[in-house]
Amino acid sequence: MAKPSSRDMALARQARLVGVVMASAIVAWVVLGWMGREFGWDPRYAFLIDFSALAAFGWALIVTFRIWRQGKAGK
Repeated sequence: MAKPSSRDMALARQARLVGVVMASAIVAWVVLGWMGREFGWDPRYAFLIDFSALAAFGWALIVTFRIWRQGKAGK
C-alpha cells in the first residue's frame, strides 16, 4: 500500500480537528445547559451557550465543505 501524501495527511488532520471541535461543542453545550438549569443562571446565558454551539457547528460545516472540495480537486 502506498504511503499517503502530505496533502492527504493535512486533510486528515483538518478532519480530526473538525471532529474534536464538534465533539467538544456537543459536550460543552449539554454540560453548560445542564449547569444553567441546575444553578438557575439567567436565560441570556442559555442563548450565549446556544449561539456558541451554533458558531462551532457552523465553523465545522464550512471546514468540512472545504475539506470535501479539496479532496475532490486532488483526484
